[in-house]
Amino acid sequence: MITSSSKLIILDRDGVINEDSDDYVKSVEEWIPLPGSLEAIALLNQAGYQIAIATNQSGLSRGYFTISDLHAMHNKMDGLLKPLGGRVDSIFFCPHQDAHQCDCRKPAPGMMKEIALRYKKTDSVKPLTGVPIVGDSLRDLEAGVALGAIPHLVLTGKGEKTLSKGRLPEGTQIHADLLAFANALLENKA
Repeated sequence: MITSSSKLIILDRDGVINEDSDDYVKSVEEWIPLPGSLEAIALLNQAGYQIAIATNQSGLSRGYFTISDLHAMHNKMDGLLKPLGGRVDSIFFCPHQDAHQCDCRKPAPGMMKEIALRYKKTDSVKPLTGVPIVGDSLRDLEAGVALGAIPHLVLTGKGEKTLSKGRLPEGTQIHADLLAFANALLENKA
């Protein structure tokens, strides 16, 4: 639960925190943090922010990796964050493919609703109003904007391609990477 002294930030994973791959990130060895991303999370934590990750992981239902592999990737991330004074408070993931037409796969808002329930405990129509959502694809941003989140596009991962296509949600802020986002957010809060 978010307290008055802490705030929430929602991050996509692949392409925002770690390197992305068109062949899927399938193992601990393939999970490689992007330069500055872990330091960004630590900076945000130290400024009182809680970090929730919302990530589509259709590689699970495609059989490219197992739930144990996914947990091992997240354990690696946690292990690399700890010495920096950082942590991820929660990880929400959708294991489905687009064909499954579930409500949790971004851009559908199901994962965001779950995050809102966990952190905000509200029945509001727009329970994530004012919460930054950071992603490298349009679907990341659309999922959060549906519930009132403020969209932030990073140009890592698929971000450059997403920017060039346009059609970004109104008010989308653009950052070179996660560290640039963190620095901009903390400068504006100072």
